[in-house]
Amino acid sequence: MPYATKVQLINRKQSEQFYVNVPAGLSHAMDFTKGERVEWSVHDRGTLVLQRPDAPPSPLEKKTAR
Repeated sequence: MPYATKVQLINRKQSEQFYVNVPAGLSHAMDFTKGERVEWSVHDRGTLVLQRPDAPPSPLEKKTAR
């Protein structure tokens, strides 16, 4: 299920800063924590990838091939 959000721009005297907020429902589903470090990388002009270097382990068990 996609979550829509808008890019916000803060203009300052000598700089500008863009913000993208993560919707609360998505944050809860991903178990984000306050102050957690994430890394952005550009895949192409239409795809921005967010990675969590210190993501907690999945609560789901991995299925192994028989």
